[in-house]
Amino acid sequence: METPRQLRNKFIMAPIKLGYCKGDGLVNDRHLSFYSERCQTIGAITVEPLYMDQGLREIPTQLGIDANDKLPGLQQLVQRIHQGGAQAIAHLNHPGRMANPKLPGNYYLSATDKPCENGGAVPQRMNIEQMATVIQLFVDAALRAEQAGFDQLELQLGHGYLLAQFLSPEVNDRSDSFGGSLKNRMRFPLQVFEAIKTAVNLPIIVRVSGSEMTSTGLELEETITLSKVLEAKGAAAIHVSAGSVCTTPPWFFQHMFIPKGKTWELAAAVQTEIKLPVIFVGQINTAADVDHLEQTYQPQYLAVGRALVADPSFIGKLLGKNPGNIRPCLACSEGCLGGVKAGKGLHCVVNPIVGEPPVPVNQTSALRSLAIIGGGLAGMEATIGLHDRGFTVDLFEKDRLGGQFNLASLPPGKKSLAKIIDYYQHEISIRKIQVNYQTVTAADLLVAHYDALIIATGSVPMVPSIAGLKDYYWTEFLNDEQLPEQEQVLIIGGGLIGLEIASKLVGQHNQVIIVDLLPELAPDMELIERTLTLKKLRSQGVRFFLETQVLHVADDQVQLAGKHNTQLTGIDKIVLTTGMQSETTLYNELKDQLPCHLIGDAQQVSKAQDAIRSAYVFARQLE
Repeated sequence: METPRQLRNKFIMAPIKLGYCKGDGLVNDRHLSFYSERCQTIGAITVEPLYMDQGLREIPTQLGIDANDKLPGLQQLVQRIHQGGAQAIAHLNHPGRMANPKLPGNYYLSATDKPCENGGAVPQRMNIEQMATVIQLFVDAALRAEQAGFDQLELQLGHGYLLAQFLSPEVNDRSDSFGGSLKNRMRFPLQVFEAIKTAVNLPIIVRVSGSEMTSTGLELEETITLSKVLEAKGAAAIHVSAGSVCTTPPWFFQHMFIPKGKTWELAAAVQTEIKLPVIFVGQINTAADVDHLEQTYQPQYLAVGRALVADPSFIGKLLGKNPGNIRPCLACSEGCLGGVKAGKGLHCVVNPIVGEPPVPVNQTSALRSLAIIGGGLAGMEATIGLHDRGFTVDLFEKDRLGGQFNLASLPPGKKSLAKIIDYYQHEISIRKIQVNYQTVTAADLLVAHYDALIIATGSVPMVPSIAGLKDYYWTEFLNDEQLPEQEQVLIIGGGLIGLEIASKLVGQHNQVIIVDLLPELAPDMELIERTLTLKKLRSQGVRFFLETQVLHVADDQVQLAGKHNTQLTGIDKIVLTTGMQSETTLYNELKDQLPCHLIGDAQQVSKAQDAIRSAYVFARQLE
């Protein structure tokens, strides 16, 4: 691999699935726009994983390198990256048993005939002929990458994909020369590496999982041995990550529930054992992270992924080449993973322009003086956008900037979500925008003679009609000072907020019961967070009554009806999380007297990503 002097700096964009194709595997304008924004100051860009066969796609909207018809688009993409001054890396990966089971025409191969533990098709246990075919797939893809002008290759030997399925003692249950000892388990992955190295002149980075983070999976000691062998065989660098998409996806995605720094420790352990450059990766999303890595491990290369989704200028701002505050990645996976899985392509909670067409800026007209009522995410985004267009803006907030999103960082493992509020507060502060901390009335606003009002008053809880229900709570228990201990708490409503409160309550040895009318808990919750939260709640003995409603409350007794007709006794506290509704009282009072605009949850209750995006668009289009 090139030395740091040959790359313009040590930063490499890690491969992230964009999901921007139209089902044809071809590069389009969305790809060009995305990578063009991110190649201006970084050393190298690793393009999203490229499928090598139409039957091996992980998502239907994945980029391909399976045939020569992909070459013109890939050549254009590489040229665009080069124009920005960065090198281009082609990431080659065979999913094996992790090919998407929902895609017609996909096929499934592995070291084993066991399906993935978290779902998937039953794979074929590979024979020698199939191995030879796979090797040729890799070689053909590498040759196309070289023809397309890529500067380097990255070969995926980690994260639970096909070559990792051979390496992993947890997956590989073969009794032939490709199973058993590490020497045997390495045999096929090394054959792939050697065939590629013989076929092309490009440097080959090898990505590995330092640990699969399971009790019986690949561990650090074997990864170090593998890295030494790869060094001897001519690998250019070792890129050390962690986890398996099959068994430990939170580690694979570096989700906010995963402790930051573990992958750095794994990479450091490999670095001490080989002379090759080692690439560090994993939630490197703040300037403090980079400083810590530099001081502690002196890495030659740092791979940054989702931080560049949140802020395309992340590297430029770190290096002092771009002005401005870094828009923070929250490690939430809500927009980047959720958008791809939903078929919409990669988006971002905090960056409203990712994956979306440009929003033209309309010229301002006679409207010059605006009041924005509500300092939640939508209110703050609109405030900044309107100020930057030249409007005079006053922001009113009755409590704290951030609104209800201040609650988002209180459940266990979600502290990183507070960073977006800090970001907005800083942006408002440096612009010297007036923030009025008060409960503003309709009379106040009329007297001030604003040209228009932006109503961002958010939403309020919906309270169902339940006979006998008098005393109840909402999100109070997310605050530590009000958290009960060793009580029996009934949560009515099994959505996101209900599960988050339950997660907090079980940490203080409370007995928790959740009742919901729907057949499924929190269906709109981000997948990894939902999976881990439900696993925790079940392990702590939380009782779930689905397709059930609360009919009546009398003292500590609660009557249920529906799928579960039963009576609960000994209930100490009741929490209502049955949904939210827009708060439009102020709007209704003033809409006939002043130009008024609803934004965020006040317009339509939705997720943080939608609130920020809608406010961004509104601020650019208001005339």
